[in-house]
Amino acid sequence: MVDRKDIGSWLSGPDTSNISNYPGERLGLPESGRGSMARAGRRILAICIDWGLSYLIAIAFFGGNSMAILAVFALEQMVLVGTLGFSIGHRVSGIRVRRLDSAPVGLLAGVVRAVLICLLIPVIIVDADHRGLHDKAMKTLLVRR
Repeated sequence: MVDRKDIGSWLSGPDTSNISNYPGERLGLPESGRGSMARAGRRILAICIDWGLSYLIAIAFFGGNSMAILAVFALEQMVLVGTLGFSIGHRVSGIRVRRLDSAPVGLLAGVVRAVLICLLIPVIIVDADHRGLHDKAMKTLLVRR
């Protein structure tokens, strides 16, 4: 005879034994404070600041051309993130980009991240640690300063 134990296992829900309690836990980061994963609010603020500055620069020098806005934004991301580890927006919102191994980000990572950010889709698709495909591709993460 079939009883509830045989058919009812799905009622208990999926196995959650290997799901982390907070973003960055699997990466060995603290839950909050300096060095913790940057949350969505800070990320959105940073990209809005960077995009706004790019827009102002494009208006001043290129007449507001939409491709110029994108080019200025990409150039800012490539150079500043690749060399300093943060863009102007990151700096204002208190976050920075770092590699998983804590090495400097580097220009190659800055260029690849910028290209993927400009494509937008890799930014929208994130994992449980709030890392987008652009971060996963270059083994980087955004942490609080």
